Amino acid sequence: PVVNTNRVVGTMLSHELAKANQGRPLADDTVHIKLEGSAGQSLAAWLYSGVTIELEGDANDYAGKGLSGGRLILYPAKNSSIVAQDNIIVGNTVLYGATSGEAYFRGIAAERFCVRNSGANTVVEGVGDHGCEYMTGGRVVIIGETGVNFAAGMSGGIAYVLDEKRYFENNCNLDMVDLELVDDTQDEEELLGMLNKHAFHTGSKKAKAIIENWEESKRMFVKVFPIEYRRVLGKMIRADADVERQEVING
Repeated sequence: PVVNTNRVVGTMLSHELAKANQGRPLADDTVHIKLEGSAGQSLAAWLYSGVTIELEGDANDYAGKGLSGGRLILYPAKNSSIVAQDNIIVGNTVLYGATSGEAYFRGIAAERFCVRNSGANTVVEGVGDHGCEYMTGGRVVIIGETGVNFAAGMSGGIAYVLDEKRYFENNCNLDMVDLELVDDTQDEEELLGMLNKHAFHTGSKKAKAIIENWEESKRMFVKVFPIEYRRVLGKMIRADADVERQEVING
């Protein structure tokens, strides 16, 4: 059981594991903690690689802050009557400054989701204002609506947003990003893989419906691609091609 006065649940454990292993990552799911109830602020902050925290209930602000390789799973109580995809299940500033790991939220996150995320992968069923603000890395999948000012200052990483009402462009800050269709095979495989993980870990009905109607559903996704990130990827691809050509020349 967990209540909202229990803060930074999992953080001291992560600290001790990091010390004991001298920063070396643990095997996936070495430690798996199942919680029930309403978690206080900063659930799974700086969660260490190899640790999974699964919460049946809801959580307050800053869940997954500084996520450091661990896995956070959150879904409503099984006896709850709420429709997960239509209700907020986790508070503000979730995954702030996350560096690695993954998180799955069956429900909506409040404002400032994934601010300064630099490497974590996550799926959520809707977000409030200022989603992915100043994001520099990682992958974010949103299978619901977003608030305004999405992607402000976003210079890296990629977000995939389900735009069922064709309104997302009006909520997105386009100063530093382009919006594209998901028509690349690699993008499609990445997106579908994350949705399958979300459905597996949370039992999400919405994710399962999207997967079952994939050919139709994928046309409703928008890829949010930072302009600077595209430029850097282009330079890396050209550099790799130059190396391959030189190797061929040199035999």
